[in-house]
Amino acid sequence: MARFVHLFDNPARFVAGTVGEPGDRTFFLQARDGKRLISVSLEKEQVNLLGDRLNELLDQVGIAEGIDTSLVGPADLEPLDNPIEDEFRVGTLALGWNSRSAQVVVEAHAQTESFDDVPELEEDSDEGPDVLRVRMDSMAARAFARRALSVVSAGRPPCPLCEFPLDPRGHICPRANGYRRRG
Repeated sequence: MARFVHLFDNPARFVAGTVGEPGDRTFFLQARDGKRLISVSLEKEQVNLLGDRLNELLDQVGIAEGIDTSLVGPADLEPLDNPIEDEFRVGTLALGWNSRSAQVVVEAHAQTESFDDVPELEEDSDEGPDVLRVRMDSMAARAFARRALSVVSAGRPPCPLCEFPLDPRGHICPRANGYRRRG
């Protein structure tokens, strides 16, 4: 399959966001530069892992290269830009550090039949799934990670027993097993 690479080098905006009510949200990554806007949909857990791994990567890079990667760019609290139409559904995420440009590289690859179809990070192969590739400095990456983790945690609160999300329509806790203990 011919592949399209949506490349954003230090975009004006790169954020994670949602559409919908807690318990029925759709998660998106969105990149904007000028009039160009790309949105891709993905799972909540993918957003959570991306935020966590970005922070871990920046901590490791700071130690290995002796640079300060702890600074956070300005918070982006705005909603996703309209129109929100996903270009594709994300199957695989890749993350890396480009030492030459001192940038974090985030790649979101479209779903595919096999992981073997996904090229290496920053590989510009003609074949493979479409990809959203974003390159950004460490401050922008920290700001992205902070927002991504905030968006994930803004959903339904967890049950204190099983830690599954509480549903406003009712929650059957597997740990309670339908039995209520008496004092």
